[in-house]
Amino acid sequence: MLDLTAARATLSEHYDLSPSLTLAEEMGETYGRMSRVVSPADWAIYAPYVRAINQLKAERNAVVLAHNYMTPEIFHGISDVVGDSLQLAIEATKVDADVIVQCGVHFMAETSKILSPEKTVLMPDMAAGCSLAESITAEGVAEIRAKYPGAPVVSYVNTTAEVKAASDICCTSANAVQIVDAMPGDTVIMTPDQFLAQNVAAQSKKKVVWWEGSCIVHELYTAEDLRAYREADPDVKIIAHPECTPAVVAEADFTGSTSGIIKWVHDNKPAKAMLVTECSMASNISDELPEVEFAKPCNMCPYMKKITLEKVLYALHTMTGQVEVDAAVAKDARRAVQRMIDLSQELGL
Repeated sequence: MLDLTAARATLSEHYDLSPSLTLAEEMGETYGRMSRVVSPADWAIYAPYVRAINQLKAERNAVVLAHNYMTPEIFHGISDVVGDSLQLAIEATKVDADVIVQCGVHFMAETSKILSPEKTVLMPDMAAGCSLAESITAEGVAEIRAKYPGAPVVSYVNTTAEVKAASDICCTSANAVQIVDAMPGDTVIMTPDQFLAQNVAAQSKKKVVWWEGSCIVHELYTAEDLRAYREADPDVKIIAHPECTPAVVAEADFTGSTSGIIKWVHDNKPAKAMLVTECSMASNISDELPEVEFAKPCNMCPYMKKITLEKVLYALHTMTGQVEVDAAVAKDARRAVQRMIDLSQELGL
């Protein structure tokens, strides 16, 4: 576990990280991408970290891959590539850098290392896990295979390298339906998200069976809550992530991956939108869409929020938090992830 007290002492010896109104003003262009959701006082705190990280990225030949659930100061301040898990998986193979800093959760860093074994992949906080990834093991994959002999296993990218290696192919929320439909046979096993699987089953030509995992953020939303919000404000557009329950999805005006949600809001520009997913999604696109009012509710992922500017700077400064994957596991996991990428590109996704 990262010793923050020691990390702060180390950073203070090398960087001036005192809040600076002068620096905040100098970096006004960066602040303009997040000014609707980040106060000037907070930006004065963040600006020294953003400057230090961006300078250190150049020195280390490093890039920051940031998931759509990162906080605005990370998403807009230091990221080189942003997106959902599929976009980040693809971009990890393309970036011209020696070092990848993964601003997301641990399975994403593993995926980057699997696809780019020659690169150094840094995880700013190794404790940034995922309830879905922790809900299944390679033994669990073998267990469900035994119940449905011959059925291909499609595992969500929100899984460990060992689970990916035990699977036939991976998927994301953006391509799950198309990946499942492309599998041979009549029955397809999906792991580990039961709600994503159930939502895929409602759209797929296949019989879909699933492992009973779920996301601690998306399982909190209820159809009753959304009906109450819509009753209170009939004009609100509800946009849900497919990790929500089918009952929640049924209440939504649109359902899609994080990238799909962003695209829908940009394309449609509703007067008021409720993003039924992780909190930072709305914050990260708020300044781009001043005509859209983003309504609550808001559920926060405690794992994603473990990644902070301070931890990113410390990881880059010390080159600690390096992610490694056993070579044999990585080989089989790479096959499953690469098969997903290749099939997605073949299908034009």
